[in-house]
Amino acid sequence: MKQRIITALILAPLVVWGVFELSIPFFIIALTAVTVIGFWEWTQFVEPKSRQVSLIPSLLVLALSFLIFPFDTLHLSMVMQSHLWVLAAGSIWWVCASILALTYPKTISIWHGRISLRHAFGMLSLIPFLWAVFLLRAQDYAINPYHGAKLVMFVCLLVWAADTGAYFTGKAIGKHKMAPNVSPNKTLEGLFGGVVLAMIVGWFGSQLLNIHFSSLFAMLAITFITVVISVLGDLVESMLKRVSNIKDSSNIIPGHGGILDRIDSLMAAFPVFALLYFICQ
Repeated sequence: MKQRIITALILAPLVVWGVFELSIPFFIIALTAVTVIGFWEWTQFVEPKSRQVSLIPSLLVLALSFLIFPFDTLHLSMVMQSHLWVLAAGSIWWVCASILALTYPKTISIWHGRISLRHAFGMLSLIPFLWAVFLLRAQDYAINPYHGAKLVMFVCLLVWAADTGAYFTGKAIGKHKMAPNVSPNKTLEGLFGGVVLAMIVGWFGSQLLNIHFSSLFAMLAITFITVVISVLGDLVESMLKRVSNIKDSSNIIPGHGGILDRIDSLMAAFPVFALLYFICQ
């Protein structure tokens, strides 16, 4: 626990600094590096005996996405229909993945023996996440370079609040298991506590960060959907780790496991939030 706390105290300020202070090109480089590490960790869920080979399809699709979508600040700040399709694909995947996690192990036969599907799962998890963060970070950059950073931080705050609320509420009063075959410690009471805390943080955070929504209802609805998907997203990685018989995606972060262990909820939250935010603007 001591190592976990020390690592968190170092990483949290570093993440905040990176979100607000890195220029768009360096921000893209940093987040792409994180995504590549995430893909490497995902190879354990695909074919652990030949991880180098399993990494190639994901890297090719990632590279293809950079060829298809311009990634300079000007183009990223202009959300196109093609961007929305990528965000929609990611959002639909997380809904389907959540169903797979909640119904595990009854539905494992659908995907367990299909390597191509496992590759697709990784691509749908990480690539829409990557572009969602890029698009949010670049919003109104020419007018206010920090506006997009505030949007990114807002989503992070929602996810962190949901995780915190779910943990403490589940510990205190959790009785009804949400998905006992995947993660025995997660409860419906914890989910409720996480949603409540995230809604409160979302309201105050939007005021503090000066993030405008089309209406209060839109803000609450987007926050609610984002938070629920983020909690279920954590279950999806737990399911994959259980099937692959691994505890952590890696040990790259002392006391915290791997990159995927830290961003599983964020991977689910960002494309869903970005899609709803851009549609409702």
